[in-house]
Amino acid sequence: MTPAQPLLPPADWRDFLALTKPRVMTLVVFTGLCGMLAAPVPVHPVIGFAAILCIALGAGAAGALNQWYEADLDAAMRRTAQRPLPAGRMERQSALHFGVGLGAFSVIFMLFAVNMAAAAILAASILFYVLVYTVWLKRRTPQNIVIGGAAGAFPPLIGWAAATGEVALLPVLLFALVFLWTPPHFWALALFVKTDYANAGVPMLPVVAGERTTRRQIGLYTLPMAAAAVAPWPLGLTGAIYGVTALATTAIFGGMAYVVATRTTDPAGDAMRPEKRLFKYSILYLFLIFGALVADRWYA
Repeated sequence: MTPAQPLLPPADWRDFLALTKPRVMTLVVFTGLCGMLAAPVPVHPVIGFAAILCIALGAGAAGALNQWYEADLDAAMRRTAQRPLPAGRMERQSALHFGVGLGAFSVIFMLFAVNMAAAAILAASILFYVLVYTVWLKRRTPQNIVIGGAAGAFPPLIGWAAATGEVALLPVLLFALVFLWTPPHFWALALFVKTDYANAGVPMLPVVAGERTTRRQIGLYTLPMAAAAVAPWPLGLTGAIYGVTALATTAIFGGMAYVVATRTTDPAGDAMRPEKRLFKYSILYLFLIFGALVADRWYA
């Protein structure tokens, strides 16, 4: 007879919060909020709050289900080994029930409190992140981030749809911006944590194709990302506040990406600082450009 497995103590509330990936959720909620505030119609504060709450809960559900499915990968990587599941602070079944319940509640609440369009896009974003990115792509192809990046690009669409009940060209361009931003953002991270991915058997681009190819791809993806970022201004969808901010911040992003893309050596003690700078700036970049979008809508 095999000995019974010891029962884990009940998970702390902080462990459930950690399942939602709150740092990732912050950017998701912000871009969703900006998509809603940039819409050409006013939103009742109660409906707006409900929509943002649902976006946050949906993002948290996707994060929880991602950690439930990838508990073995997280255990193999130093960067994620202290998450609740690999650290042994929570049963996997608890994470599954939490993620499914949170996701279902977020979509149903969005449907009845906001509108069907926003609920449908929210449901699509959760399912895409969990089924397409986490289950299908993550362990199978180095293009996981390229295709899977669509999951994180949905919030501006959701926010706009929450306000208007439909989708228009501007939120589609914002979707494209985040979609094209995702590969340079994550590949910059992957360059300085590639050992973690290699140990876990995740086929991230630096692991399977090498650093040189990854650097080149960062440079290449930055070009269409820059076009998507600037496009709303010449198309007449935004004003000068957004346009000037997009030009300036994207130029900085492009300069950093160029340094990473053309680097061929890693000097002793450098610790891949250009890659880390690009990764950190890429997060600030989205905050700045989406913040400028709202400022342009309200103050132009």
